[in-house]
Amino acid sequence: MNSLILRTGATFVMPLLLVFSVFLLIRGHHLPGGGFAGGLVAAASLTLYGLVNGMGAAKAVLRASPEIWIAGGLGLAVLSGVPGLVLRGSFLAPIWGTLGGVKVGTPLAFDLGVYLLVIGVVLTMVFALSEEGQA
Repeated sequence: MNSLILRTGATFVMPLLLVFSVFLLIRGHHLPGGGFAGGLVAAASLTLYGLVNGMGAAKAVLRASPEIWIAGGLGLAVLSGVPGLVLRGSFLAPIWGTLGGVKVGTPLAFDLGVYLLVIGVVLTMVFALSEEGQA
């Protein structure tokens, strides 16, 4: 797309959307948000980048195919349930600890897995639709 307004706006909006997506990811433990909402915002940011610079450029920004993002996110989400199964006898039971004075736990790993999974799924659909539109 060759629009000066879109190109200029995307230059400013895309980094803000990515920061906001991470904010939603981290905030999701106690308030609305989490991996799903954050992943949608991140995918929207990358879709905007693809609209401005071409979907090939958006694929290059990912550095891996969306299928790899899906597999990694799904694997991380499933693996985040294993510590609860081993230590508490219940899959996905939350296990908490501190890392450098910050409270972290398996729910954050689950949310991160969902975040990566949603980015991969949405971008798979966007890329497929963009290729079909070119045919």
